[in-house]
Amino acid sequence: MPHRIHAARTAQHRAARAALALGPAHPLTRLLLAAAAMAAAAVWEAGHRVADLHHPSGRHHHERRLRA
Repeated sequence: MPHRIHAARTAQHRAARAALALGPAHPLTRLLLAAAAMAAAAVWEAGHRVADLHHPSGRHHHERRLRA
């Protein structure tokens, strides 16, 4: 997996966790959302599809079920 895709996924997850913990209007959440958007834009500009940012269909959910 290319480094940019991993960075964009990580930024997205951090922003989502902040939104849940602090609320969507919190300054840190907004900063993390902006960082996630910029990371996603960099991936797009590098020629990757939006779907490349997400786990391949079902793999992520399947792995979680196995660990539970």
